[in-house]
Amino acid sequence: MYEANYSVVSEFVLLGFSTYRPVQYFLFAFSTVFYVTIVLGNFFIVFTVTSDPHLHSPMYFLLANLSLIDLCISTLTIPKMIYSLYSGYNTISFYGCVIQIFVLHVLGGSEMVLLITMALDRYVAICKPLHYLTIMSPRMCILLLSGAWMIAFIHSVAQLAFVVHLPFCGPNEIDSFYCDLPWFIKLACTDTYRLEFMVTANSGFLSTGTFLLLVASYIFILVTVWKRSSGGLSKALSTLSAHITVVVLFFGPCIFVYMWPFPTASADKFLAILNFLITPILNPAIYTLRNKDMKLAIKRLSHQLLSFRKIS
Repeated sequence: MYEANYSVVSEFVLLGFSTYRPVQYFLFAFSTVFYVTIVLGNFFIVFTVTSDPHLHSPMYFLLANLSLIDLCISTLTIPKMIYSLYSGYNTISFYGCVIQIFVLHVLGGSEMVLLITMALDRYVAICKPLHYLTIMSPRMCILLLSGAWMIAFIHSVAQLAFVVHLPFCGPNEIDSFYCDLPWFIKLACTDTYRLEFMVTANSGFLSTGTFLLLVASYIFILVTVWKRSSGGLSKALSTLSAHITVVVLFFGPCIFVYMWPFPTASADKFLAILNFLITPILNPAIYTLRNKDMKLAIKRLSHQLLSFRKIS
């Protein structure tokens, strides 16, 4: 599309949050504590689900994959931010930026499709309980998960194919702590109106469309339960409340970043912190503290660890 030797920018400067060192040290401590919590919390969910036979069901299989994706999304951006806050070295190579964008959209796209799959799982469990194990078989779960990763891969490649060869001749400053398409495209030395529209159409409408689809599916589940038995509505709301919370926390920042016509750097940074630091912590808390099976599994795991310590 463009001449490769036209690009003279070999690296980008991530401006981050502040140049005032005391603020940077505070953010360093804050983000380090939260990232460690993300790693421990999400890894604990994955370990608990895989090690406890009582949790070998479609719902917990999908939950473990959601925790794994959340862990990967945070690991893609937060360690780099922590290192930059501590050392003051806040540059990223051109290809490092491109790779970060690619992986970010693969992970984000897979989580979007996975959340749809989790909504489907809850629909089958609530509305067709007698056929649940037949419909949500292990083979079906693997197919749905594979489909999520394939769709996400195609989504990410389709965007980068149009922007990776853009000419960059300066400036090279990105007013954020990670690379993403909206800021990456604006630094190109050419008219990018069509590409910005393409990103909005791809990422923005994908996020909004998926969110509306999930909201419609939850409403449909609740209406179906209400028609069958008004007494079962409260139980369905209790079951779905965790899913609805995760959906709102995940899609809210995505829709704002890609669809809002008047973005501000401060708002984008706040939403990025919400997406990469807060939401991955809330997911383990929501699914463990509000879930009876997970609580019992944690107790069984604790007893096993205590017994092992006594024996050793």
